[in-house]
Amino acid sequence: MVRVVASLVFFETLGAANAQHVGSFDYGRAVAEISMRDGVHLHTVILAPTSLSDPLPIILLRTPYGADAYAMRAIASDFLRALAYEGYIFVLQDIRGLHQSEGEFVMNRPWTNGIGIDETTDTYDSIEWLLASVPHNNGRIGALGPSYPGWLTAMVGMTPHPAIRAVSPQAVMADTWMGDDFFHQGAFRQSYALEYPYRLEQSKHGATFDVGTFDMYDWYLKQGTLRQITATIGGMLPSWRSFVAHPSYDDFWTAKALQRIWTKSTIPTLIVGGFWDEEDLFGPQAMYAALEKHDAAGLNRVVLGPWSHAQWSRGDASSLGPIRFGSATGQYFRERIQAPFFAFYLKDKGSAPIPEATVFEAGANVWRSYSKWPPANAAKKSLFLGPEGVLSFSPPRKGTPYTSYRSDPWHPVPYRPRPIEPTYCSCGSRWSTWLLEDQRFVDGRPDVATWVSDPLLEDLVLSGNVVAKLFAATTGSDADWVVKLIDRYPEWVPENERMGGYQLIVSADIMRGRYRRSFERASRIPPNAVLDYTIDLHQQAYRFLKGHRIMVQIQSTWFPLYDRNPQVFLSSLFDAQRTDFRVATHRIFHSGRYPSRIEMDVVAPVGT
Repeated sequence: MVRVVASLVFFETLGAANAQHVGSFDYGRAVAEISMRDGVHLHTVILAPTSLSDPLPIILLRTPYGADAYAMRAIASDFLRALAYEGYIFVLQDIRGLHQSEGEFVMNRPWTNGIGIDETTDTYDSIEWLLASVPHNNGRIGALGPSYPGWLTAMVGMTPHPAIRAVSPQAVMADTWMGDDFFHQGAFRQSYALEYPYRLEQSKHGATFDVGTFDMYDWYLKQGTLRQITATIGGMLPSWRSFVAHPSYDDFWTAKALQRIWTKSTIPTLIVGGFWDEEDLFGPQAMYAALEKHDAAGLNRVVLGPWSHAQWSRGDASSLGPIRFGSATGQYFRERIQAPFFAFYLKDKGSAPIPEATVFEAGANVWRSYSKWPPANAAKKSLFLGPEGVLSFSPPRKGTPYTSYRSDPWHPVPYRPRPIEPTYCSCGSRWSTWLLEDQRFVDGRPDVATWVSDPLLEDLVLSGNVVAKLFAATTGSDADWVVKLIDRYPEWVPENERMGGYQLIVSADIMRGRYRRSFERASRIPPNAVLDYTIDLHQQAYRFLKGHRIMVQIQSTWFPLYDRNPQVFLSSLFDAQRTDFRVATHRIFHSGRYPSRIEMDVVAPVGT
């Protein structure tokens, strides 16, 4: 059953017919079924040059998406091409329970700290075999991967084998309750939490989510409740059953939260994230901050770019949706950052490691290097919501003390223009760019409150954290707060006429009001009480240009990505029935006593 790599001759023989030629190397392919400590075999594909003069390092990529399919394009892919030119042995492996590997798949299998079987033990056992069995390796191993493979890469770094010398967790799903795939600050990511687990758990080889509906807005609204979705399809998925059992931030979630369990790295770590990542925006930022607290040795590094989910791994990434960046940002990362990082630590090439923080400042469209992130010179600046929809850097003094809107959960605000295609489909889904959609498609709705600044007299540069501090009241006993910080373009943009008047999300997120006191335990909101809410809008590097306006939109539905809050307090929203959903009036206060605002880290503009 086990196919092993006996010698370099194996690669040479296979390479004669099937080698992939990259640079000065012809890569051949071999396959092994590596036995883990509990007897489970993991399907592993090895790609190596067919002729070598010097031993090479190994780069490990563990994946839930199919090692065989990945291996067909890996060496020539945009993601790995610069590394392949350098010369490495690439190892791709199906994690347990998926595709050609044996065992049971568990979504984000929790770390056992050496007590049981987890992704760290599977990695350790695999490395032991690779070092002993793959010819002409130099005893050094690196690991990388974006998204779920980013989480797996973090597992490699958390309890590393001595041969591990560098890791790069990218677009990592670090905490799927607090701000990544399945929940955001308590709000349940309904459509993604159904459609993504269906892809992995409905079939060992990957399944396509198809309920016979093109506009998923209609389908989710007709389902009516999470209880109905559980009965219809969700209940057959292990992950969905865990959502039902663990709606709050309990030990089930914290045991998987990387920023809580991996707080010190002992090896060089390059964390990569995108500022418009539709899936895992939170993870890279939270992981870097957690590791940085204990990084006396200077091993921790971060790259944050103007990207959607793992966009830097494919194409030139010179634009995202309608936004142009003026350069090939993806190619820059792969050739100027990723390849030198691994060459330095795995091959002793280069004179110095990459900078501590490399960040792309959109708007100015330039890369910045910092000795820490957020920058040491960043200062906090508050943008205040005011009466009559005025947004200003001065606290409100006079006028109506609040802005109100009426939210009806049976007529929710769509999170992107309809039709809302299934998340992953061959039908042209716009999932990857929904955070770049022109927000004029909801501007003016009676259930969306809007504030706009005067045109800026000079550039304003965000460099770091963005947080919404709201004072709000509701006639209900629960509520969601969606806050969007927006760059409103001038009506006429000579260099790109299509962008005239565009409303571009710069930072945005949602928070479920029942968790205002504690994410671990939900509590009822007293109706009509003015309470303070903190909504983390995460980090951004962005230049609002002179002449642009800043806009803030606040709403209480973002459907169907997020489930509808019934706006009455229930012990669990997974128990809500159709009769529980109520219309509520929400008030956002903006007075000297209740100064609702956006707090931002800003730096002085520097030349582009």
